[in-house]
Amino acid sequence: MAHIKISPSILSADFSRLGSEIQNLEKANADLIHIDVMDGHFVPNITIGPEVISKLRKYTSLPFDVHLMISPVHDFIKNFAEAGADIITIHPEATNNLKSSIEKIKSFNKKAGVSLNPETSTDKILPVLNLIDLALIMSVNPGFGGQKFMEETLKKVKILRNEIDSKKLKTLIEIDGGINFQNAKKARESGVDIIVSGTTVFKENGGNLKKNIQLLRTG
Repeated sequence: MAHIKISPSILSADFSRLGSEIQNLEKANADLIHIDVMDGHFVPNITIGPEVISKLRKYTSLPFDVHLMISPVHDFIKNFAEAGADIITIHPEATNNLKSSIEKIKSFNKKAGVSLNPETSTDKILPVLNLIDLALIMSVNPGFGGQKFMEETLKKVKILRNEIDSKKLKTLIEIDGGINFQNAKKARESGVDIIVSGTTVFKENGGNLKKNIQLLRTG
């Protein structure tokens, strides 16, 4: 099995000290920093925007894995690219032209991702799988942290894994939502490359970030 990457979600971090929280994640051997951007419109919550991301950029050299849960997303891509995002992931439902939005992300020399909500079919992503760097499977309904993992979403991981392997694509599969040590193992076995976790990373084992990241990676 390939090296599993861990992308801790700062949604579960202490927002009053985000800079040091991110530095601690880097010391704890995180591979990426997952940043959830919510607009209160596409999802029923509001988080942070490009201004905050640009301020956080100086605290780490780790890639910023930015998940845009905003609609319409197309006109905001430039803002997040310039703020320091390394990967920009969007939802098919949030743009009038998915291919055009992917191309726009790439035009800023950023990696492009597409995210599927639990009810969104893999049919939405298969036509662009060869154009993107990341396929993000949501294993909860987006909008809030701390939700229960939906195991049925692992079927999508397996479909994408087969498709990526059979076509020899380099697209990575990421999973996000309700991930704990038990279901992380199932996700790894289903074929994910990157695990996003917030609550488990920050809260388990007395907040021992290094231990929690390692357990998510290898179980």
